[in-house]
Formats: sequence, C-alpha cells, structure tokens
Amino acid sequence: MMTDVIYQRVKKYIVQHRMIVPGDFVAAGVSGGADSVCLLYLLQRLQKDIPYRLIVVHVNHGVRREAAEDAAYVESLCEKLEVPCYLKEVDMYGYARLHKLSPEEAGRVLRYQAFQEVLDQQGDGTCGKIAVAHNANDRAETMLFHMFRGSGLEGLGSIRPVRDLVIRPVLCLTREEIEDYLAMRKITYCQDGSNEEDTYARNRIRHHILPYAEEQICTRAVPHMNELADILMETEAYLSRETKRLFKVYAGRAAAREVARRDQMGDKEAGVCQCLRIWGEGLLAEEPIMVKRVLLYALEWMTPHRKDITGQHITDLVELLHKGGSKELSLPHGIKAYKEYEILILQRETESDPVQNKLCTERESFVIEPPVEIRIPDMGIFSFTLLDKDLLPQEQVFAQIGQNIPQNRYTKWFDYDKITTSLLLRTRKTGDYLTIDKALHKQSLKQYMINEKIPKMQRDSMHILAEGQHVLWVPDYRTSQYYRVDQSTKCILQVQLRGGYHGGTS
Repeated sequence: MMTDVIYQRVKKYIVQHRMIVPGDFVAAGVSGGADSVCLLYLLQRLQKDIPYRLIVVHVNHGVRREAAEDAAYVESLCEKLEVPCYLKEVDMYGYARLHKLSPEEAGRVLRYQAFQEVLDQQGDGTCGKIAVAHNANDRAETMLFHMFRGSGLEGLGSIRPVRDLVIRPVLCLTREEIEDYLAMRKITYCQDGSNEEDTYARNRIRHHILPYAEEQICTRAVPHMNELADILMETEAYLSRETKRLFKVYAGRAAAREVARRDQMGDKEAGVCQCLRIWGEGLLAEEPIMVKRVLLYALEWMTPHRKDITGQHITDLVELLHKGGSKELSLPHGIKAYKEYEILILQRETESDPVQNKLCTERESFVIEPPVEIRIPDMGIFSFTLLDKDLLPQEQVFAQIGQNIPQNRYTKWFDYDKITTSLLLRTRKTGDYLTIDKALHKQSLKQYMINEKIPKMQRDSMHILAEGQHVLWVPDYRTSQYYRVDQSTKCILQVQLRGGYHGGTS
C-alpha cells in the first residue's frame, strides 16, 4: 500500500539522520495544513516503532481570519490521535515592527520561540527537539531563492534535514506525495489562502518558476534538486572543517582554543570577538577559495549578523592582503582591517563596549615575587621559580654557562642575583631597552621590535619581563645578555611560558 511505502521512506530518513531516537521528547509544529498534518500522522505512527514522547504546538500568528478555525481543527485532530496539544498566540506584525523584520521572518522567529517555550515548560529537563514540516518542494524553492540572491554553497544546500534541535522528517517527500498520502487515507486538512497569493517571492517561485521547470525541462526537477542539495551540503560540511583548521593555523593558538570553545557553546552564546590577528602571508599560500572562506569565518566572529558581510568585503580583504603599505579598510560594525608587516589585523571599535580591544591591549602590570604563576590573555601562563645553582647537576650548568640555560624557546633562566629592584611583567614603555651582546651594548626595545617586524598592535599588547627599563625577556623573541647565567651565579630565576597566542608548551 502506498501509505506504507511513504511511512517506511520517512522512517528510513529519520533513522538515517538520527532525527529521533528512543527516549526523545519531540514537539511537532502543526499549523493544520497538508504538510504538518501529514507530519503528525507519520510521527504518531512512528511511536509504535521508536518509543519517544510526542507533543504538538500550534501557533496562531494573529493574522488570518480563519486562525481560530485552524486552531480548533488541530486541537480536535490531536485529541483524536491522543497527542497532547498546546496552542500559542503571537503578534507577528507587532513583533516585525518592533524588531524591524519582515513579517515572514518575524513569524519564523516567533514560531520557534513558541516551540522552545513549550518544550521548556513540558519537558523533564532534557533537551527536546522541534519537528517541522518542510518538504522537498520547499527545499527546491529555497535553493532557487538563494541562488537568485547570490548565495554561496551553504545557501544552495538549502534546508537541512537537521539543524541544531530542529528536525525535518518529511523533507524527503514532495508536496504531491504528501497530498496523495492524505487523500488515500481520507484525511482532511486546512487550506491557507495566503499560500495561493504571489505576495512573497517564495510563492512566485512556487507558482511559476518551479512548475515551469517540471513541465518544460524535467519532470523530476524537484527530486534532482534535492539530490544536488545533499551533495552541496556534504561539500560545505567538508569545506567548513577545512576552514576551521586553516583558521586555527593562521590565527594562532588563542584562536584555536576559541574555536574549540565556540564548537562546544555554539557561536551565538560565544559572543562577538573584538580583535583578531591573522598571518596573511601564510594564508595567501592556500587555495584562493580557502583564503576567502577563512577571512569570512574571521569576520563572522566579529559581527552579530553574517548577512552584513558581502562578497565585496571579502574581495577587498584579499586585495589588502596582497598589497603592501598601510592602507586601512572599513568594514561593517566598526571593524577596521589593516596590515602590519605580514600580519592582518581585524579590530572592532565600539565605543559602547567597555571591554573592546581586550584581546589586543591588555595593559595590567604584575610585580614578580617567585614562586608565582600569572595568566596573561592571549599569551598564556607565566611560571616563575627560583633554583639554587649548587643543587643542579653541575654538568648541566657548566655546559650551558652563558647560553641562556636552557635552550627551550619557552623556558628561560636568568641570573637572579643581578636583579636588585622590582621585577615586573608588563607591556612596553618609553625608554625600555635590551643589552644585545657581551659588551653590553644597548638597543631600544622599540627599535628591536621594528627590526624584528613585530606588528605594532602586538608590540602594544604583549607583556615583557623587565627590571625598571631594562628588559630581561621579550617572550617568543630574545633575552637580554646582561642577565644570562655565568660562573658567579648563585640563584637562577626560571621562567616558563605555557600555552597562549605566542606559543609555548601545552
């Protein structure tokens, strides 16, 4: 029987995408239209094969005159099927005006808010799922809509079977198959007159463009477009993983940790980043498509709405990477982009944000009294320990005298006996200098940083170890000759840097 074939297809689709597993709690959005009524019947039958809890949420948007009749029908249908039903009323037009959204977008936001509210109220503390009734035709229409508006791969992948807590069990069925299923089972449903109007762009695609393609080009246009959407979705998933990998390579260790945190929390909860530093010279060695994707990914961290970022913004950033000089680029949400040597700086300037630029300009100073550990944003953890040279293996000490024991880039030894005043871990100041050779010639810290092509923003934010204006160590770069361990050293100051943007051990 055809209805059994349809059910088995949907069940297989649900299992394939792990939409529903035993013990789940699912809220199905049921408007009363054909798609959602079909969804309800299929989900209710699925409970016999997969034990899970099912409820229905019906949202009245306060727009259509027939809304009360639709709500009554859904309530009656749920009573017949013995499925709990919850009715919610929202003000779609009022919400749209208040939040400056289109009515369509406002309605979508309010529906999902209503679903989540009911899940939270009726659930047992576990995370529920929201089942909605998008079908294969919806997916094809959305693909065309995004294509006409200039979307990328993610948009052309169109509606996904699963996104976060939202599942779409009947996405594998065409609209015709859904209506045939209901007709064969003699199930009635509500008609939404607004679906027949050409007010919305999606309706015009539904009524004119897609039917023409099916009639004049290929009768299986919708299934073929859904197959393509699956391919594009898989391609986008792979490229997304590669984008994150390359971002972690070229934006440093702090960014790598932030990627992991965002993956765990979700980007929406993670907040907006204020400053990023990207090794542009290295990034440009990658394939052009990955250069653009990494830059887009970086900007997404720094803007609350991706829709504000256009292809032209990414093109401008790529041009900036290729060019020398000190050109500055203005981007949405007060983001400034500029280069310092081979480093691309993305900095968000928002006067109302009291913590802006924290990643770039943390300036607190710390008095060092070993043993002590100090954490510096973006740099890592500095550990300070005193060692008695006489208690160390003598062959280790004498073999390394004058060689800044040990040679590890992130562990340094200094002659503590030569430190006569307070030792500070701080950002640079005017007048700072290093001793650069055994003759104790001096070089200003500013000139040293220029010679080493350390980006100005990094110069202003990185912490150094200093006694007065005499710098002992510029982490990740060099130490001062004056404080190196020698034959007369009695007490050694060991400094270790772990983790952080500048490297170090994990």
